[in-house]
Formats: sequence, C-alpha cells, structure tokens
Amino acid sequence: MSPRSRWLVAAAAGATVAAGAVLITTGTAEAGTISGTLYRDSGTAAARWVAANPNDYRTAVIRDRVASQPASRWFANFNLSTIGSEVASYVGAANAVNQIPALTLYAIPNRDCGGASAGGAPDLNQYQTWVNAVAANLGNRTAIVILEPDSIALQTCLSSGEITARGQALANATRTLKAGNPNAKVYLDAGHSTWNSAAEQAGRLAAAGIANADGFYTNVSNFNGTSGEVNYGKAIIGALNGRGISGKHQVVDTSRNGGASGDWCGDDNTDRRIGSYPTTATGDGDVDAFLWVKPPGEADGCKYAAGSFQPDLAYSLASSAPNPPVPSSPAASPSSPSASASPSSSASPSSSGTPDPVGAGCTAVFTVASTWSGGFQATVKVTAGSRVTSGWAVSWTLGSGQSISQVWNGTLTVSGSTATVRNVSWNGSLEPGGSAEFGLIASGNAGTPVVTCTNA
Repeated sequence: MSPRSRWLVAAAAGATVAAGAVLITTGTAEAGTISGTLYRDSGTAAARWVAANPNDYRTAVIRDRVASQPASRWFANFNLSTIGSEVASYVGAANAVNQIPALTLYAIPNRDCGGASAGGAPDLNQYQTWVNAVAANLGNRTAIVILEPDSIALQTCLSSGEITARGQALANATRTLKAGNPNAKVYLDAGHSTWNSAAEQAGRLAAAGIANADGFYTNVSNFNGTSGEVNYGKAIIGALNGRGISGKHQVVDTSRNGGASGDWCGDDNTDRRIGSYPTTATGDGDVDAFLWVKPPGEADGCKYAAGSFQPDLAYSLASSAPNPPVPSSPAASPSSPSASASPSSSASPSSSGTPDPVGAGCTAVFTVASTWSGGFQATVKVTAGSRVTSGWAVSWTLGSGQSISQVWNGTLTVSGSTATVRNVSWNGSLEPGGSAEFGLIASGNAGTPVVTCTNA
C-alpha cells in the first residue's frame, strides 16, 4: 500500500461557505476535550449536487448519508486578499448557531510533494502571513483546525534543512492560531496507521511543535479502520509522553473507512464505505472527535481530478452504509447558504407551531433559524404524541414569493401553495414523546407559518 494520501483541492478552493444541519446529536458524554454539535456546510459539492439532481436514483442516498453530515471545510486557495473574509464568514456562521466549525488549512509550500494536489504558498514567509489572517478571523469560540494534511508524514521531497524549516513553520502556525483564538483546537498531521511507525511519527510531531497543539489527526483521505487508527494514536500518545509531551489527543477521519482498506486511491471504491458518522462523543478520552475531513465522494486524483465531486463515488461509499442516527434532542440549525449572505444581526430565531387535533399523534414546531437577503433557513421539530408514531407528515402554506430549494431529513412535495414534508425511512418511527427534526432552505421573506402534523 502506498503511504500517500490525496487531498481535495479543486472543490475546496471553489466551494461556497454555507451552513446546514447536523443529523446527529454529538452531546458531551464520554468524549475527549471537545463537546458540542459539529457544524455542517450545506454548500458543499455533495449538497449542491443533490439540490441540482432531485430525480437522480442516487440522490436520496447521497442526501441522507453524505450531504446531511458535517464535514471539514478546506481552505486550500492561497489568496492573501480573501482568506480572512472566507474564514470569518464560515466561523461566524457556525458561531451564530452555537455549533463547532472544522477547518482544514492546506497551503503549506510544496504541499503533496508536487503530487495531484500540488500548490500552496510560494514561500514560508508568505505562508505565515496567510496563517496570520486565518488566526485573526477564528473568533473566540471552539473551532477545530486540521493543520496541513501530509505536511509531517510526507517529507520525502524535502531536504533536511527544508524539513527543519517546515517544522518551525508549523510550530509558528500553531502558536499563531492558538493566540488568535485560545479556544481553537489545533491538530497536526500524523499520517495513518500503515505509514510511519508511532515512534517515528511522534518524533516528527515533536519537531513540528506538537507541544503547543491540542493533538494530532490520522487517516485523512484514507481507509484504515477506526480501531486500528485509535490504537495507533494511543501508541503515538505514549511515545510523546516518553518525550515529556503529555496531554495530547487524537482526531480520526472516518469519512470512508467503513469497508476495506488497501491501495491509497479511492477513485475505484472497491469495497469501501463511509465510516462512523461525525461526532465529538467518541467514547474514548484520548480521541476528541471522529470527523469527516475528506468529504465522501470527492476524488483523490487518480481516475478523476483531485477534489472533484463524483456522485458515483459518493453513492458507492454510502449505498450500503447504515442511516445516520436520529437526534434525541433538537440540534441548532445552521446559517446562511452562501458566503455573500451573512446571517442577519438583527434577526432572532422565531417559532410557530400548532398542535394537531386530539388523536392525530404528533405536533410540529417551525423555527426560523437565520435570514439573509432573499432567503432564510428553518428547522421543524416533530414530536410524537402519547402513542408510537410510525410515520409523519408536516404541512404548511407557503407565503407569497416563497419557494423551498432544499430539505434534509425529510422528503418534500409541493402542491399549489401547500408544502408537505414527510419522514424518510429512518426517522419516521417515534416512541411516545420522541422527536425528529428536518431542515430547509427557502427563498423569499421569512415567516413562521401555521404548521400541521399528522401521522403518515
């Protein structure tokens, strides 16, 4: 197996900064040092494809098991004039709804050793200037920073002097990011369990300033099983402890490690599946999060251009995977669906709900989470009544000029001015008092309509 992993660049550099919904409640139980709800970007390539292809046979699977999930937003375009505003828009939208953004910074000079994702800053001085702009716009709440994939595990193209300089650059970047936002969680590259030995990787991490970081990440863009990666991480932690560097934690990329491992390239997707859904509730005190760093469906650069979204890849990864868990409590809804549409500072969430007639079996509450010029985003919480609900449908009348462009966690039909959202296969059965939630993006002026919930 080649040790190298490939990264998304093309799609990441051009993706719109947006927000969406999180399908799982990450909670606070049995996690590492992070607790809370991860932030999903509804403007990802997968989400855009779903919105543009509502009748494709692959759409339901990709929508429910890929586009519905939070994945890291890659900042891979070296542009000193825009990086600050790009980060501020993304982090600000996540902060507005009390969710945790995950950012992957990918602009180190000579990245990927000139491979399929070659590029980055022209030199280390300009790279530090780029990092300064990122740090200045990270806000002051929890944010997860995946710092420079491949930068430590892959050094075959660097001279000894260049390796030393890169380590110093990463250490400086870590200190800068932590100074800009002391609540940021910064993780360094540790490759994966079938690459460098734990002792070798610990030495490289130490040289790159892991002492100032929160920990390291493994398995980005690769296929190794979670248990093997966690064991590898614990071995690295032990080796770091032996060097006098303690208190470090691991993040594991589980975006496509639910099937077989094997050759590094995922463009053929032979017996490969999405792994654990993203969460901070890992059940392991050494592991801060299972993240989707490499968004499923984005190519590695073998058969297709690196970073391009390929629906066949996404469908192959997701078609045999289980559905994501249904949230047991409402998750905050994300914000504006475009970089140019910032959440309204004057708008506050509003709700309306009408209980069903006695015996109808469910109620629904419609909440406007955020608004922008020409559109809004909302969530609807469905709650079962005093008996088991095997399916539900929520209906309301669209206001003048309103239309719905995207729905997640439900199936939309529109008849005239009446919009109806029905449960999908995995969130229709509710115990008495149990709840499910779906979200939507709509154009037009925001409103809080009277909604009706009935057993489907």
